[in-house]
Amino acid sequence: MPAQLSHLTDEQWNQYQTDGYLKLGKLLTDEQLKAMQDRIDAIMLGKADLNYDRLFMQLDSDTGKYEDTGAGGRGHKGSTLGYRKIQDLEFDPMFLDFMQRPIFEHICEHEYGKDSPVSCFRAMFMNKPANKGTFLPWHQDRWASLDRDPLVTIWLALDPATITNGCVQIIPGTHKTLLNPTHPSGFLTKEQAQEHCPESKRVFLELEAGEVALLHNWTLHGSDVNRSSQSRRAFSVCYMEGRTVDQQGQTFSRIFGDNALSPDSLTHSTTG
Repeated sequence: MPAQLSHLTDEQWNQYQTDGYLKLGKLLTDEQLKAMQDRIDAIMLGKADLNYDRLFMQLDSDTGKYEDTGAGGRGHKGSTLGYRKIQDLEFDPMFLDFMQRPIFEHICEHEYGKDSPVSCFRAMFMNKPANKGTFLPWHQDRWASLDRDPLVTIWLALDPATITNGCVQIIPGTHKTLLNPTHPSGFLTKEQAQEHCPESKRVFLELEAGEVALLHNWTLHGSDVNRSSQSRRAFSVCYMEGRTVDQQGQTFSRIFGDNALSPDSLTHSTTG
């Protein structure tokens, strides 16, 4: 059974601050992993007891090109395991329960302050179906629509993440400076990618199913298509300072602190 990690050591924090990422090890038991795998498959197939109108769902591309990603929007898009992305999973009790683990609260307290509320910018399933998947260009995670940048992402491998099935690639140490601050979503230009992301600097973030990685949002990363028969399912959570608002003054789902979401309080109605 995996150790119940509750905090990071000073050595781990120092490594994270140097590299912009840190492997946290396997945080799910085999039973917990199977339950989350089954849950996300049920959501994709339209069999989950939840309000699909709350979810943003996007189908995978047919070409593997980022600009050709499939139809996306609120609600179910058909019974298939070929979704590329499903957001707003903080409204699913199983995924919310994972998001609220003490280790993630400890990480957020370290980054945002012990008394700071913490919200979720996105709780997102990412998928590269077997022998498919979409290429993700090099970028830093940031959004110009927010009044401050989120800094913390937790990335859970629901399948083995390998080089052949399109695991995340990162450039260590690139989290200290925004390289293309005028881009609304942090993507690099072709010239910047050639300069900052040579093959010699790339690290393949290979993980076993159930393993978790901590990523600074500004750490350069991207990923390839899936060239294997093994799907690459993952769950990614971006935690942000709870007082963050967007350009319309909208706030986001509270995860830690007063008025935080509770798995027991979520209501379910199947609309997909």
